[in-house]
Amino acid sequence: MAASARTSLALGVLVSGNGSNLQAILDAITEKRLNARVELVISNRAGVTALERASAAGVTARVIAHREFQTREAFDAALVTAFEEAHVEWIVLAGFMRVLTPTFLRAFPGRIINIHPALLPAFPGVDAIGQALAYGVKVTGCSVHFVDEGVDTGRIIAQTPLSVEVGDDHDSLAKRMHVAEHRLLVHALNEIASGRISPNAQRIVPPEPV
Repeated sequence: MAASARTSLALGVLVSGNGSNLQAILDAITEKRLNARVELVISNRAGVTALERASAAGVTARVIAHREFQTREAFDAALVTAFEEAHVEWIVLAGFMRVLTPTFLRAFPGRIINIHPALLPAFPGVDAIGQALAYGVKVTGCSVHFVDEGVDTGRIIAQTPLSVEVGDDHDSLAKRMHVAEHRLLVHALNEIASGRISPNAQRIVPPEPV
């Protein structure tokens, strides 16, 4: 069935900071390049730019501060309740700097994806760009993957390679990485919205040229 004939994908987005990947999703929806709608954005930190981006787009946004909960599980349970009340189908981690517990993962089995600035399984975890530069690789990239109980260990959905240019520093590589991430994330979400990617799908999506 063509994407245009399908019901739009109901997304929940988890953020912790600037929210440029959230903005890429919102722009793609507005420009009719993605058959989806963002039902709810949740940040674990108040005052971040991602919340302003959601507000500007007329999207409901909430702060659920992890520090207000005694355990990770209690925090994740609050996230689950909020997303279930918003009737969300898929969860996108867009710069969300928390490791989710089974409490959350079991509520949305196979329906949680993350964007990571490296060609996984290389350079998982924090500051993947810094890791790549320190290691001296000539090619890095970004990955969209399903989220599991590990740190950036879930099955890969799609990847885009990105050359490390002579003279690149963290800022210059990060700038090009953001462009690649935005395109790849929207590309992967289109595959999901069209039904070509289902929960825990086995196939890898060909990368979109960057």
